[in-house]
Amino acid sequence: MFSDSSTVLLLVVGAYLVGSLSFAVIVSRVMGLDDPRTYGSQNPGATNVLRSGNKKAAIATLLFDALKGYFPVLLVKLYGPDFGLDDRAVALVAISAFIGHLWPVFFGFKGGKGVATAAGVLFGVEPVLGAATMGTWLIVAVFFRYSSLAALAASVFAPAYYWLGDTVAWATSDAELLAVVAMSALLLMRHKDNIARLVAGQETRIGAKKAASEDAS
Repeated sequence: MFSDSSTVLLLVVGAYLVGSLSFAVIVSRVMGLDDPRTYGSQNPGATNVLRSGNKKAAIATLLFDALKGYFPVLLVKLYGPDFGLDDRAVALVAISAFIGHLWPVFFGFKGGKGVATAAGVLFGVEPVLGAATMGTWLIVAVFFRYSSLAALAASVFAPAYYWLGDTVAWATSDAELLAVVAMSALLLMRHKDNIARLVAGQETRIGAKKAASEDAS
């Protein structure tokens, strides 16, 4: 039987390794598509895979990237108490899976921006939190057609939704709140180039084809 610290370390490492699976690259290889790191925004994420014109590949990337954040957190939420693990373990696993996506050990520490994985993590922490955050993403994306702008809005609102959840839906914890804040900060940091393009009016809209994206770049 592991001690609590050993168990947490094992979970943190496992979550990071799962997060390090870059499904944009994996799915593209399996489906015979170009490496998403070679076109468009060069970001290994679902939005850039969509620029290949293959919607199935983009949907698969989105789902797998979300699930690799969701399942590690959910497992700790469900079974952690049996091993004496609390919300601090949940928070550590959450941020580890997310960091794995940003800096994947299997892909030269060059990962995506983390939107889908963060969404999966949030759903694992609290389903209502995930739904509220992704609802924000969807509303902004539908009205403005910019994935990056939607991600920025969702990043800003996610910590507020978590904090407000204590009054309407779930018991909050400082550790989980800190993890959500850290993920939001990292998402904003990873989108700094997108922010510059949005300000300059040069950001690519959702659904733009690969060639159009390359011309815009």
